[in-house]
Amino acid sequence: MKTILKSKNYSASINHFGAELESFKKDNTNYIWTVDEQYWNKTSPILFPIVGRLKNDFYALNGKEYFLPRHGFARNYEFKIIEKSENSVVFSLKQNDETLKVYPFEFELQLKYVLENNKLTISYLVINNSNELMPFNIGAHPAFSIPSNFEDYSLQFNEDEIFETHYLENELFKGETSVIESEKGNIPLKYSLFENDALVFKHLKSDEICILKNNNPYLKVNFNGFPFLGIWTKQEAPFICIEPWYGHADEVISNRNIYNKKSIQLLNPDATFQSSFSIEIT
Repeated sequence: MKTILKSKNYSASINHFGAELESFKKDNTNYIWTVDEQYWNKTSPILFPIVGRLKNDFYALNGKEYFLPRHGFARNYEFKIIEKSENSVVFSLKQNDETLKVYPFEFELQLKYVLENNKLTISYLVINNSNELMPFNIGAHPAFSIPSNFEDYSLQFNEDEIFETHYLENELFKGETSVIESEKGNIPLKYSLFENDALVFKHLKSDEICILKNNNPYLKVNFNGFPFLGIWTKQEAPFICIEPWYGHADEVISNRNIYNKKSIQLLNPDATFQSSFSIEIT
């Protein structure tokens, strides 16, 4: 099933499976990429309760090992609607028998989508219903359509900074970095940037990116408060992913103790965690 939000001549479509954003349109133009399995079978998956890959896809907790695939499991479950209006919807996912086998915590994950004219705000609410400290990551993975020549586009950050990206080896951080070429906060897009997987930034000052097409604003993403950011595409694919994260993949030297995982968020019993980001058609 899908829910469609409307506000003037803008609309957004969200699939109840994974609470995944499938379209964000102005009139009939969709700014979210349309799935082509030649490249990728997702449009905007939710990353929970981990972001990225665990070392050997396992983590250790209280003397036990648990298997958890890359980016977790939230994207693979049907969410329930708990609130809805013409321009907003709140989805909910709670633990079940399957999730408890790989993530032994009682939780609720709520996603709220609010469409206000050209701006779509996506909010996360994580609730720890367990009686112990709950470790988690959460992140976004929206893919934005690049309908013409990829190199006509660039990423304009709202701060002029040094773009140090952290290298992945078999989807784990190996402790090496390099600096991405830029000019006054602008990174020209080219597929060669992604030959070694995603660009991962851990120390940005910026909290907003504008995708420029031939130096003209195309789409804007605000990720205020998110400590990490991934940028990703596949070779020759007509999309670019801008991914705000609370968390990231394991390091090659990880000891796999989930509580010691770098970037892990820790939530006390009965406590909540909130964050949000927005997408704006310019």
